[in-house]
Amino acid sequence: EAPVAAALEAAFPEAPSEQDAAIVLNTAAGNPATAVLALRWFLENAEVRSKVILYNVVFKVLRNRRRWSETEALWDAMLRDGVQPDNTTFSTVISCARACGPPGKAVEWFEKMPESGCSPDMLTYSVVIDAYGRAGDAEMALRLYDRARSERCQLDPVICATVIKVHSTSGNFDGALNVFEEMKAVGVKPNLVVYNTVLDAMGRAMRPWVVKTIHREMVSQKVQPNRATYCCLLQAYTRARYGEDAMIVYRKMKDEVMDIDVVLYNMLLSMCADIGYVDEAEEIFRDMKSSMDTKCKPDSWTYSSMVTLYSCTGNVPGAEAILKEMAEAGFKPNIFILTSLTRCYGKAGCTDDVVRSFGMLKELKITPDDRFCGCLLTVAADTPVEELGKVVDCIDRSNAELGTVVKLLADRKASTESFKEAARGILSGARGVVKMPYCNCLMDLCINLGQMEKACALLDAALQLDIYSNVQTRTQTQWSLHLRGLSVGAALTTLHVWMNDLYTTLQSGEELPPLLGIHTGEGRNMYSDKGLASVFESHLKELDAPFHGAPDKAGWFLTTSVAAKHWLEAKKSSELVAV
Repeated sequence: EAPVAAALEAAFPEAPSEQDAAIVLNTAAGNPATAVLALRWFLENAEVRSKVILYNVVFKVLRNRRRWSETEALWDAMLRDGVQPDNTTFSTVISCARACGPPGKAVEWFEKMPESGCSPDMLTYSVVIDAYGRAGDAEMALRLYDRARSERCQLDPVICATVIKVHSTSGNFDGALNVFEEMKAVGVKPNLVVYNTVLDAMGRAMRPWVVKTIHREMVSQKVQPNRATYCCLLQAYTRARYGEDAMIVYRKMKDEVMDIDVVLYNMLLSMCADIGYVDEAEEIFRDMKSSMDTKCKPDSWTYSSMVTLYSCTGNVPGAEAILKEMAEAGFKPNIFILTSLTRCYGKAGCTDDVVRSFGMLKELKITPDDRFCGCLLTVAADTPVEELGKVVDCIDRSNAELGTVVKLLADRKASTESFKEAARGILSGARGVVKMPYCNCLMDLCINLGQMEKACALLDAALQLDIYSNVQTRTQTQWSLHLRGLSVGAALTTLHVWMNDLYTTLQSGEELPPLLGIHTGEGRNMYSDKGLASVFESHLKELDAPFHGAPDKAGWFLTTSVAAKHWLEAKKSSELVAV
């Protein structure tokens, strides 16, 4: 305290003014303890008309340095000094509590305002609404927003951005968008913070089309985007797998020499791996390696995405080169990378390499998880019969119960009932996220091995366990089969069962509805190189079935009841099992 007092006495031979005091206190922003000591000196020696003004300056210094305990101590000192807090005091202390105190602390201080005769202004409302949002009380935050509006407080971009953020954090994305539109309707012009906040909200909501619209509006309003804007755009487009838009944003950030960290790079690479952007992924990977910034260097997730990318295309040399490069960089393969590598070898028909990659798990002391077992099932479904035993052995060593199911499936002497019970056991105990992939792969294997009876039994068990839902729908005018999301084997099995059901319906004397439809979806099937629609188009032609692609409904094959009845009656029930 003595050196501070000596310095101030030397600087002010005469009593300083209130303005002088405020200027000096502001310059002590880097040293909060000095600011508090200087405040004491000014309160005793300066010509001060309103002590609260000087207290407010020091409260801001403490807030900027996030010194909460000192803020509480200064508050107590202010009250002992007989100084009444004003709105600025409360908004500063509340914002400090929000920044560094427990979540409910800011709310606690807000509720003290009426005791001091203070009414919250829009800035205080904004801070407290955000504090309630951070504390997880979105309902109270929005109630305060409604209260502020009912008191005819003038809306401003700060409070609107805060409320948009509260809505977004609580998952109410429609509410976030409504606030954005409402503020414009009442004449409040969105600023950069508002645009970034709503872009982030719509990205979280997986609404990339809304993100594009808002970004176009932002540009048209001549609001200059910053790095945060481009990060929001990049996150929105990569999450939604909008490859072309994501790459445009990425190259824009490169052109403007913006900081791109490893998290953003990895989001881009993950997207590229999912949608097959090989050239773009290689460009991004090169940029990462050539960057001088250590925050941009590839990490284990980077290498994982690159291995996944090459595995999806069956590029064994590419995947192995990445694996080697990863080892040279000091990273060890994890379960995700080994899963992708195994899939890559399986896709390329390298069964011995599949076995070798499985052996790496033991070397690295990694326990096979559900996804790795699912990957082995996928490989097994595409493995020639003469090499199937090698893959089945890997499955058995990864998960003995699953291995038993596969062995019962492959063994033509094993009964369908024993296979069905074993499959039901493994499926009922599996995690929800892997149940359908397991079913899809097992049915693919059934079809590839010509085990249609077992495929039908597996489908029946899956339907009983609710693994597949709403596969068949019926209305008075149309019966439909919904196959989107199924593997080729699962879809062919479901079609076979449905056609037999239609045949049985006719045999019982019941009439079919005017229209019959099969919905395959129009995208690429994740279990096949081809889309399910193209596979079914060929298969229906082989069956000479009267289903034809609907010109106005992509991914649908339709026929009339008359054509279906004629075709079904022309076929014997036994012929329908041929797939």
